[in-house]
Amino acid sequence: MPTPDLCTEEEVHRLVHGFYAKVRLDPDLGPVFDAHIRDWDPHLSKMVDFWSSALRGTARFRGTPMPKHVALPGLSEALFQRWLALFGATTAALGNPAMKERADVLAHRIADSLWYGWRISRGMDVAEGLV
Repeated sequence: MPTPDLCTEEEVHRLVHGFYAKVRLDPDLGPVFDAHIRDWDPHLSKMVDFWSSALRGTARFRGTPMPKHVALPGLSEALFQRWLALFGATTAALGNPAMKERADVLAHRIADSLWYGWRISRGMDVAEGLV
């Protein structure tokens, strides 16, 4: 369950901004994100709200991420695995083990859900989640 005691808003901000800095530099993920995000400031603000809601229970996030992700062309399991690897590296660097554990679990659930939804939208086999 999200709890305000898990982490601070500053830690959430560092998580989101640190993670997306890595994503934007990544040779595989960077082009995918840059092709679809025109203005990074609103995106980062929305992601801070999302992770603050998920980790701290602030309930600031409003949105439906699935339709936007389902519309993306050319996704692959490897891209989701890379996303998870960068996310895990970012949470590890924050120095808050409880936050890392909770955020990493949530990130895996999110990646599984988005990958599942993407495959369903294309009539693909969904027997297995991300490895």
